[in-house]
Amino acid sequence: MKIAIIEDELLAVNYLKNLLDKQHIIPVTETVILRSKKQAIDFFENNSADLIFMDIHLGDGMSLEIFEHVEVFTPIIFITAFDEYAMRVFRHFTIDYLLKPFEEEDLHKALQKFISIRNNFDPEPLLKSMSTLQQGNNHEVMKRFMVREGNKLKSIDENNTAYFFASGKYLFLTTLDHQTYIYDDTIKDIIQKLNPEVFFKVNRKFIINKEAITEIIKHSSQKVELKLSPDPEVNTEVFISKTQISECLIWLNK
Repeated sequence: MKIAIIEDELLAVNYLKNLLDKQHIIPVTETVILRSKKQAIDFFENNSADLIFMDIHLGDGMSLEIFEHVEVFTPIIFITAFDEYAMRVFRHFTIDYLLKPFEEEDLHKALQKFISIRNNFDPEPLLKSMSTLQQGNNHEVMKRFMVREGNKLKSIDENNTAYFFASGKYLFLTTLDHQTYIYDDTIKDIIQKLNPEVFFKVNRKFIINKEAITEIIKHSSQKVELKLSPDPEVNTEVFISKTQISECLIWLNK
């Protein structure tokens, strides 16, 4: 059986693939990894799969937009961090979904459901549910972030996320309780997925939660510094970009 995983977070890809390799519910002969909407469109123009695991939000857009370019009539198990959102859309349909962070048992239940419907799979409910999703997708944001802790995956709530910061080739997530993790994304892409009432991209390296700001120092009209808790591990001062000062101060006052 050929499996396609459409997911832009490398940690999530590896976690799911490892679980699929371990399970004995369905025989997996090939696993195709597609890290973007574009890769998925290119693949499904000339190829197919027996089962698709698909994250709703990809780095280059909503995965649902794939179906505007190619016809796919394969059963899909969606992967999402939008719990209430997903349940509202999928509870009346035969498609299953996995809520991040999911456990091995959750995957097994989804695979069992796939086995029960694959011989009588009807794409019509799938298309209807996608239409419903597309109507509301602009209002949803990520509330939890999956990180690796040793050989385990851990989910960090937005309320405990102090800030994201870029250093070298990596993006890091620091929590309000002073823990820092590598986060598999880019600062350019993650800002599109965050709650704008909670997070603000103050410069090209930092996206900050209001709750992490302990002090605002105005050196001049064009130089505003933010003191954060916890202190950034990169040991650097955090200044708001000159072009962002006005908008950032408005955000802080909301």
